[in-house]
Amino acid sequence: MKSFISNSVENTIELGSKIGALLNPGDVILLTGDLGAGKTHIAKGVGKALGVKRIINSPTFTIVKEYSGNNVKFYHLDLYRLDGLNNDFDLEEYIESDGICVIEWPHQIEEILPKEYLNIKLLRLDDNQRKIEIEGIGRYKKYEEMI
Repeated sequence: MKSFISNSVENTIELGSKIGALLNPGDVILLTGDLGAGKTHIAKGVGKALGVKRIINSPTFTIVKEYSGNNVKFYHLDLYRLDGLNNDFDLEEYIESDGICVIEWPHQIEEILPKEYLNIKLLRLDDNQRKIEIEGIGRYKKYEEMI
């Protein structure tokens, strides 16, 4: 596991961008942390690296937002309001796709998460500072080493 301290929103987005530059189609990132910890800022950085031109914001009220990047789809899932897995959403469709999938609040759907992923945990230290821990599970260990 690697740990970083971010001192600003811009630092958090930049770290997300560095991570995004390493990703390949089919990759899955799990983002955990309290409300306001910076999960969506990591997603913004990933999207920036993938060439997404649209504004990336929290999809809390729509669950999933889909973006087009440079030759890859970017799926941003925010499962905060989801109360466990139900049949109304085919979330596996996004998770198992050949796009890049970033999932906020992944504990809501543990039973359908892949066995291998990049886990990013954000901890709010104060108004500006965040501790960001990155752990690669399975084949994602290589990303942990590259960041």
